[in-house]
Amino acid sequence: MLTDMKGKKFIRLLGSYAVLLFMMVIIIYPLLWTVGASFNPGNSLVSTSIIPKNPTFEHYKELFAGKESLQYGKWYMNSLKISVFTMIGTILSVSFTAYAFSRFRFKGRKNALTIFLLLQMIPQFSALIALFVLAQILGLMNSHWLLIVLYIGGQIPMNTYLMKGYMDSIPMDLDESAKIDGASNTRIFWQIIMPLSRPMIAVVAMNGFTGPLGDFILASTILRSPESYTLPIGLYNLVNQAMGASYTTFAAGAILISIPIAIIFIMLQKNFVSGLTSGGTKG
Repeated sequence: MLTDMKGKKFIRLLGSYAVLLFMMVIIIYPLLWTVGASFNPGNSLVSTSIIPKNPTFEHYKELFAGKESLQYGKWYMNSLKISVFTMIGTILSVSFTAYAFSRFRFKGRKNALTIFLLLQMIPQFSALIALFVLAQILGLMNSHWLLIVLYIGGQIPMNTYLMKGYMDSIPMDLDESAKIDGASNTRIFWQIIMPLSRPMIAVVAMNGFTGPLGDFILASTILRSPESYTLPIGLYNLVNQAMGASYTTFAAGAILISIPIAIIFIMLQKNFVSGLTSGGTKG
């Protein structure tokens, strides 16, 4: 009987490892292919192996060669600027909003939370026409700052709900003790709630930073000149007929996008893991 139990346990463990291995292959294989393609000579992604037979750095050099039609360095800095300011704005706006919902009881609170839930189910690109008209009326077409504001607004509903759930888990006794000592709500927020919410702040920061780096639809609607392009728009043009469909150069540019994301993840990973498993919502 003991042998049968050990055998069943071994089979379950083997099955778990097999599923994990399968998922790793699905995730890692396209990444390895893209890395290999970035070192592959020519412009085609077609190759007989993941590892190029004659690897070259020419595609990486081409990105920064200073061609008028390929302003990769400019696009890279534009994307980093938008992502960093979006991340900062998202953290501040989400933290303030979540604190209000978590610590105060006011008229319309539950209805507002319901609206937030509904808003996070509606994709932002469904309002593209309205956003385009608004940008024209305000004279902010081709403006990075308008794009940052729109990204922050799109991040608020989902992240507020996550942050509120996390703040709900912080005991109210801490607030009451601080108030007895004469602390204001502002001081409680900055010196107690925010430090204790670091795990969820890390999650919000990661969402705020990576969102603009992967967006093409909204950015292509607002940004019009090549000098103001972000990386998704610029890289799209690399596989467009207007620029000769250079897929291998596209692959090199796509690999370089992952560097700032990896740096942010490494910086936040300790808090990120614990914050991602927290934040269960309360009413």
